[in-house]
Amino acid sequence: MNRRIVLHALLATLALLQLPAMATTAPPPNVSVSYDHPEQFTETRKVLALAPSLAHDDYLQTLKRYIDDRASKIVPAGDHLDIVVTDVERAGTFEPWRGPELRNVRVIKSMYPPHIDLRFRLLDTHGQVIREGARKLRDPFFRADAASEWDIDSLRYEKLLIDRWLKKGPEQL
Repeated sequence: MNRRIVLHALLATLALLQLPAMATTAPPPNVSVSYDHPEQFTETRKVLALAPSLAHDDYLQTLKRYIDDRASKIVPAGDHLDIVVTDVERAGTFEPWRGPELRNVRVIKSMYPPHIDLRFRLLDTHGQVIREGARKLRDPFFRADAASEWDIDSLRYEKLLIDRWLKKGPEQL
């Protein structure tokens, strides 16, 4: 008898714990980020030509999550920001002439600045376009703006480009 009461109490508790999860639905995302032909990006072609053993697009997923996270914080409730990245070239390059031990090391110099090209559309709650355009994010002085040369984030320079663009806010994207 005692076991039956405990079992019913446990089942009731589990049902109550699941109820809020079933009753609430997450709001639709207010930002979408996509890539237009990433296989044609400057970065992809550069890596394939200079350091083919490092050819992968893992950085694109990290960059996408970063853009989504940062942009979602500035888009007003109910609005939607659609971003299509059309080209990426990360800061630095590979200098294979430095020898086999450094062939696959990305060398960061001010002569190899990052760039990100994108298109965007900011839509209101009714789906009407508030603002749209294309941007070429560049920073020829990217090394001076970096938080720290010891920062180990391999996308720190590209993230600075995104932050600088989004800092203008939705009114001036």
